[in-house]
Amino acid sequence: MVRTKWVTPYLFVAPLVALLIFIFGYPLVKVFDFSFKRIRGFDGPNIGLGNYQAVFSDEVFGEAVRHNLQLLLGVIPLMLISLVIAIALYERMRGWRFYRTLVFIPYILAIPIVGVVLKNMFQFNGPINVILRSIGLEGAALDWLGDKNVVLWTVMTMIVWRESAFGIILFLSRLLALNEELTEAALIDGANWWQRIRYILLPQLRGVIEFYLVIGLITVTASIFAYVYIVPGKGGPANGTMVLELYIYNWGWEKHLPGLGAAVSVLLFLATVIFMFILFRLRRQAAAEEVA
Repeated sequence: MVRTKWVTPYLFVAPLVALLIFIFGYPLVKVFDFSFKRIRGFDGPNIGLGNYQAVFSDEVFGEAVRHNLQLLLGVIPLMLISLVIAIALYERMRGWRFYRTLVFIPYILAIPIVGVVLKNMFQFNGPINVILRSIGLEGAALDWLGDKNVVLWTVMTMIVWRESAFGIILFLSRLLALNEELTEAALIDGANWWQRIRYILLPQLRGVIEFYLVIGLITVTASIFAYVYIVPGKGGPANGTMVLELYIYNWGWEKHLPGLGAAVSVLLFLATVIFMFILFRLRRQAAAEEVA
C-alpha cells in the first residue's frame, strides 16, 4: 500500500515528462547525430569529425565567432540602460506614467517590424543621417548598414534598444515589490539619492540583475538571427554581421548541407552550456564568500 502511494504521483507525471523528453530531447539527439553525417535528404553516411573539420577550416566561421564575441559587449549597455531607466521610473521622474508606457512598446512589437523600421531609419539617406547633416554633423552621417566596420555596431544598437525594454519591465517589477519602509527610513536618516540606490535598491536587485545578465548573454549569443537577417540582410556587407545563427542557417538551408549546420549548432550549444556553467559557478562562489 505504501509502495503504491509512492509510485502513483510519478505515474501521473510520467506522460508529461515523456512528452518533454520527446519535444526537447529527441531534436537535440538528432542534431548531435546529424553533425557526424553527410546528410542527403533525411539521413546519410557517417563521416566522423568531417563536418567539424570543415567548419574549423572555414574563415567565415571564425568571423562569425568573432562577431558573436563582439556582440557580448552589448550586454553592458543593455544592463545599464535597463537599470537606470527602471530606477528613474521607480523614483517617479516627471512624466513617469507616460514613459512607463512608452518604454514597453519596443518589446511588444515583433522583431521583423522593428527591423524594417530601423533599417529604413539607418539607411545612408535615412532620417538619422538627414538629422545629423541638418545640424552640421556631416562626418557622423555614416553608412550604417553598408560599411563592414560599422554595421555590426548598428545591429548591436538595435538589439540594445529593443531588448532593454524587457530589462526595464523586469527591474521595475522587482522595485515595485520592495519594502518601502527601508527607503523611508533611509530618507529620515538623511540618505541622499545615490546612497539610497547603492545601499538599499541595488542590493535587493542583485538576484534580478544576475538573472537578466544570463538572459542578456543568451540573447546576444544565440537569439539574434532575426536582427542580422532582416536589418543588414543575410550577413551584411562582406559578412560584416555574420553570426553563428546565420552561419548555421546558410549551411543548413541555403547550401542544403544540414550536417555542417548541425555541427555548428552542437558547438554553439556546448559553448552556451559551458558559459552558463561558469557563470553559475562564479555566482555560487560569490554567495559562499558572502555567507562566510
